[in-house]
Amino acid sequence: MKSIAIIGAGYVGLVSGACFSDLGNKVTCVDINEQRIANLNKGMMPIFEPGLEELVRRNVGAKRLYFTTSYEEALTDAEYVFIAVGTPSDVDGQADLRYVRMAAESIADVMDHYLIIVNKSTVPVGTGDWLAEIVRSRRPDVPDFDVVSCPEFLREGAAISDFMNPDRVILGSTNREAAERVAQVHLPLRTKLMLTDLRTAEMVKYASNAFLATKISFINEIANICEALGADVKEVAYGMGLDRRIGHAFLDAGLGWGGSCFPKDVKALASMAEVESRHPHLLHAVMDINRDQRHSPLRKIENFLGRDLRGTVIGILGLSFKPNTDDMREAPSLEIIRNLQRKGAAVRAYDPVAMENAKRLLSDVEMMGSPYEVADGADALVLVTEWNEFKNLDLARVKESMRQPILVDGRNIYDPVAAGNLGFQYSGIGRGYEGRGTKHPLD
Repeated sequence: MKSIAIIGAGYVGLVSGACFSDLGNKVTCVDINEQRIANLNKGMMPIFEPGLEELVRRNVGAKRLYFTTSYEEALTDAEYVFIAVGTPSDVDGQADLRYVRMAAESIADVMDHYLIIVNKSTVPVGTGDWLAEIVRSRRPDVPDFDVVSCPEFLREGAAISDFMNPDRVILGSTNREAAERVAQVHLPLRTKLMLTDLRTAEMVKYASNAFLATKISFINEIANICEALGADVKEVAYGMGLDRRIGHAFLDAGLGWGGSCFPKDVKALASMAEVESRHPHLLHAVMDINRDQRHSPLRKIENFLGRDLRGTVIGILGLSFKPNTDDMREAPSLEIIRNLQRKGAAVRAYDPVAMENAKRLLSDVEMMGSPYEVADGADALVLVTEWNEFKNLDLARVKESMRQPILVDGRNIYDPVAAGNLGFQYSGIGRGYEGRGTKHPLD
């Protein structure tokens, strides 16, 4: 059994703490948010993540997982202290490191024995060296310590599985022995371990997320071309993915990427490049394509209803940035709804878990109790988040209840032919022969 302290009981910290404790370690999560810690000690989760509540309860009951606001309590017998605090984007697109600094200073204030400080927060390249300097400058007599970078690769909605069954664990440090000791903590995961230097480990995280965001923006660009030329992007993506050099992952055309990682990480990587007088043209194009994709539903609805949407009712299915989470950070639904409201449309919406979070970010949106309530009397429906609940809707019932049967499928989960046969005016993202004849373009 290892003794682990985790700084930050947010998404990454709480999932990591619950999983490390489930592997048999003693874990103490510390957070300065007193209400969050009080709620966790009562078994109340600050986030929605499938399986997390049960995992936390089990390990708290087994006396392996603890929550506190005291750094001193958390670090008393800790061998490892993981920093898992937020690094949001600042106004210039750079990562805001104030919480990392606060964590480093608080660690320095109370540590009284050798510690391995492991950074799991997504931070600019060079932060590991900076973090070590903060600790030393904060307290010149600080006990010996080492810094290891261990970037996280958790997908919201599948975070527990991702932690327990990772593709790889990346560990970077200027002291290989420290990195090897952190590797020992991860051995039960039986995955590939890559040991490298601090800055390379930090870069792996940014490069990985930027590449995945690029794949999504690429297929969305292809989808827009497919719409113009009459090809079906779903078939195109499938054909592309059969090439082992390309693969099928992240080739689903839709309304673009959001969440807490891709937007800030791509922006931060571009900012880092610009500071060093490099020119990240590709990264800027990736962000531009993603930004433009949010306007697609409005354009499609205007094609059906005309540019004046005053007096119309538009229903939104799905609010969170992806399924199986209540996270509204950079969710496409936010911009889509605001675009519709600016055009004068009344908007109603439904999401299985994210409506409470959405209420804090949106105004004048009627939150409904089911997809069928959203559809009742609506002039158009926009499928924004591909929750499983929406995949098996009774579309005939939906169509009959709508004032105008217009369906904009922002995630391509419905069959265009089947929707058309039911009487819908259907538009997906890059879905080929919608409304087209079969005449050859060269005839």
